[in-house]
Amino acid sequence: MARTISKVAKELGINIETVRFYERKGLIEQPVKPAEGYRDYPLSTVNRIRFIKRSQELGFTLVEIEGLLSLNDSPCGQVQELAENKLSHVQDKVKDLKKLEKALKHMVIQCKSNPDESHCPVIDALQT
Repeated sequence: MARTISKVAKELGINIETVRFYERKGLIEQPVKPAEGYRDYPLSTVNRIRFIKRSQELGFTLVEIEGLLSLNDSPCGQVQELAENKLSHVQDKVKDLKKLEKALKHMVIQCKSNPDESHCPVIDALQT
């Protein structure tokens, strides 16, 4: 049974346009269209799309994923370097989010203890 674009998209829980987008970007190859019938996507393409989606879930951009795909046959050290850079970036984001969380908690506490309903401490803090 052929794996048409619609079957691939359904299996992976993505839109058909996502598959076409990956084709246009060169992340996957578009199968040759037979004289009759529909294109048949090989299992390797399905697995490659699955890899792309999983990488996106981990926060990799399509440019970074393209780099990972090109390193498929490269030494693990190169892939490790990319992963370490991404980890550092994620850790920086986490630090920023923790700072934001602390600031928001402080603002919420100020709101809860605000006796003056005519002004809001959150609005005041954001205006300064």
